[in-house]
Amino acid sequence: MSSTLIKCLNFAKNVRSATVKGFLNAPKQPWQAWSAAAVQTPHAQLHTSAARRDLMEFFDDKKHWSENEVKVGRAWRTDELRIKSNKELHQLWFILLKERNMLMTMEHECNDKMEIFPNPERIDKVKISMENLETVVRERNKAYHLLETGETGERPQKAVKNAFGLQVNYKMCEHVLPPFMNLKWIKSRNIGFGGRAVNRFLLKYREQLYNAKRKAKNRSRNEVMMILRRNPNFDLDVLRRKFPDVNVDKLRNEDKARGHYVPKVDV
Repeated sequence: MSSTLIKCLNFAKNVRSATVKGFLNAPKQPWQAWSAAAVQTPHAQLHTSAARRDLMEFFDDKKHWSENEVKVGRAWRTDELRIKSNKELHQLWFILLKERNMLMTMEHECNDKMEIFPNPERIDKVKISMENLETVVRERNKAYHLLETGETGERPQKAVKNAFGLQVNYKMCEHVLPPFMNLKWIKSRNIGFGGRAVNRFLLKYREQLYNAKRKAKNRSRNEVMMILRRNPNFDLDVLRRKFPDVNVDKLRNEDKARGHYVPKVDV
């Protein structure tokens, strides 16, 4: 390496180090102070436990470790979440997220130690609350996009059939290549079905759905029949509202719905 090239490299290193040191030692501009405050502020506002700031946040309070039952409330409802602001929903989401992580850690620890995990339904309540919160946020996003652009803002969907021949909603997304050129997408997301085994599965699946629907209709019909047999003067309008799939007028005239009683005859 020539001496001229070595001198150029050393000069470039000195200039770079001097520039970095000058930038670090220079006083901060107002926009830099605002950006630093913006980065630090959310962590202080959204932190949900001021007393504990260590790994023990992944575990429940020690007073609950030996308990067989922990008193907890119910899940958050959508009506209660709709009246909250976006900031409150943001904070509540992180609270539920930390609660879910804590509960899953405690459940894993109890299973590892072969101990009883108190109130395992707490995980379900947290999941229901998070689903309701996502529903409320999605409603607000849809309303905003409909007001501003006239569209929902959701990812477009279409009804397709999966590998089992069942109809599902496929969420479309953007790709660099068109579908007929994207061989990787075709292999990983093969939408379609075929084959003798799939046809047999669909035949048995539809038969199972038909039998379930038929049995439910027969149960409703038998229940209406027993009500009319025991109470001949029962209000028919109530039966029609409760059992809309049953023809109450036709069933009333059948012999099975009359019962074993002698009708009164005016002399």
